Amino acid sequence: MSKRGKKYNESKSRINAEAATSFVDAVQKTLDASFAKFDETVDIAVRLGVDPRHADQMIRGSVILPNGLGKEIKVLVFAKGEKEKEALDAGADFVGNDDLIEKIKGGWFGFDKAVATPDMMGSVGKIGKLLGPRGLMPNAKTGTVTFDIAKAVNELKAGKIEFKVEKAGIVHAPMGKVSFGVEKIVQNLTTFIDTIIRLKPASSKGTYLKGIAISTTMGPGVKIDVTQLKDLVK
Repeated sequence: MSKRGKKYNESKSRINAEAATSFVDAVQKTLDASFAKFDETVDIAVRLGVDPRHADQMIRGSVILPNGLGKEIKVLVFAKGEKEKEALDAGADFVGNDDLIEKIKGGWFGFDKAVATPDMMGSVGKIGKLLGPRGLMPNAKTGTVTFDIAKAVNELKAGKIEFKVEKAGIVHAPMGKVSFGVEKIVQNLTTFIDTIIRLKPASSKGTYLKGIAISTTMGPGVKIDVTQLKDLVK
């Protein structure tokens, strides 16, 4: 087991990270625990009462964070003809078809998100094994396989994130930067958790939100008292 650094341990002991706390206090603790010299990302981990092995309990979706992610999102669009121009006009960073597919086959991944028109998916599917593990494969369920290219690009640029529950029943997602401050991070977190709650499958029995923790890129995780979230997301 790897040892934590001195700054991490000092930060963790200073904020009493193990004690579950109220939502706003947890965000404040998380920001206070930041010690890196760069503007760290604030991440959330939600443990759900679902079994992802069952298709009807697979939690997957997307949400537009009201305050974005605090960084420029480079969007690639696989399209042909008029849709290429639509993508460029919407602000896509890279637009093309077979040329981009060949470039990716060669090892290039200089983008954060990918969008494709439905008629391109036959070709894009050939590089699915390259895009999928990196979370870059366009998917109709998250709105990234569509003929409405302008909408898809604008949403991704505005801070739309995609999420998917892991085998252990945990969903991870970025919520912005430390520099956002408490209020903006709380707004992003609230929007995200509200989305997760609305996606609760009917087949999920018992406690749905089993645990929530937030942390910065380098900092310790801070537990949130999930019993205090019901009023927050209403």
